[in-house]
Amino acid sequence: TRTGFRTAAAAGRAFPAARAAGDPARLRPSGDQGLFDLTPTEEQRLISETAAEFAADRLRPAAAEADANACAPPRLLAAGAELGLVTIGVPEQLGGAATERSEITSVLVIERLGHGDAGLALACLAPAAVGTALSRWGDAWQQATYLPAFVGDRPPAAALAIQEPTPLFDPFRLRTTARRNGGGFVLDGVKSLVPRAADAELFVVAADLEGRPVLLLVEPAGLTVEAEPAMGLRAAGLGRILLDGVKLPAGALLGTADWAAGNGAAGSRAAGNGAADSRAADSRAAGAFVECVRLARLAWCALAVGTAQAVLDYVIPYVNQREAFGEPISHRQAVAFTVADMATETDGLRLVTYRAASRAAQGLPFGREVALARRLCAERAMRVGSDGVQLLGGHGYVKEHPVQRWYRDLRATGLMEGGLLA
Repeated sequence: TRTGFRTAAAAGRAFPAARAAGDPARLRPSGDQGLFDLTPTEEQRLISETAAEFAADRLRPAAAEADANACAPPRLLAAGAELGLVTIGVPEQLGGAATERSEITSVLVIERLGHGDAGLALACLAPAAVGTALSRWGDAWQQATYLPAFVGDRPPAAALAIQEPTPLFDPFRLRTTARRNGGGFVLDGVKSLVPRAADAELFVVAADLEGRPVLLLVEPAGLTVEAEPAMGLRAAGLGRILLDGVKLPAGALLGTADWAAGNGAAGSRAAGNGAADSRAADSRAAGAFVECVRLARLAWCALAVGTAQAVLDYVIPYVNQREAFGEPISHRQAVAFTVADMATETDGLRLVTYRAASRAAQGLPFGREVALARRLCAERAMRVGSDGVQLLGGHGYVKEHPVQRWYRDLRATGLMEGGLLA
């Protein structure tokens, strides 16, 4: 019932159609510096420190209650919006905070927020994922219609919806379908594990369009939303959205503009310019989906690194203070070696994640690096969480200590495809 009322309220928000003026805004690559340098800039350091303070002061204290209630406190979400999390990936000319591609900055912020709590971090960052998607792949009309709300005083709740309730889900074999119907589209399918699904006022939904995976902008009117609390990430208010003959306008398709080359809106309204132009627009839209999945996986890696670091930071003082047989348990080789392995794995995961983010920010191919980072984070980050639970013994199993929650959150790293976008 509560989910139904929240969904009805979200559906009431309108995004008035705006007249597009000129080309869509795009962020330029940071440029190839010729070396792999992980030293953050002064601006990145300040942003990262601010995110770390927010995570420590606001996310960590609220995490246990939010996990129990399976939703994030509204005041906390508002504080995250005031902090400017939504505008990190939006260009300055559109009212955002970015002057160039910001994958490194985004990864640093996501990691710091994940150190506070992964579920609350996901809830705070879900609208930022949609704002970034509009900035990267939206045409001039889509940016003019939707982005002003994201950089305003009350950013809308929004979320990426890629995941589907199928075993061994493959984002490139989607069961949600979009078919052309006159001048628009009709959507059918089910999306699962969508953050803040009941509150969302705008979704970016992944669907199969004539054999190509694409992204479409979907407002909540006509959707059915169900609560879907999971093992982990409970604070994100995960839900399932049901799409049954949902009708969308022609302008709902993301990525039709020439976003890769930055040539503006020349191809953004390809429909009606001939079959060849339409196929080219669909191909660009499919390319945008591929990049979206890669960036989402990169963001999940950053969230896993932050959570794994939280486990390590909690375990080290615990094993130094916990005594057995008259001495701290850290004096036992088995314990000391396990902690050392956890630290090694966490640093390794951080390096491969930063490497992928660095290449993405420079406009270089980064698919291989993201695949390596995701493979390692899905396995090793979960192992760090499991080892943390083991080192706490019986305390690792009770809710008095947060390690059990972090372990549950880390289980999602190898499963989730959407929700976050670096």
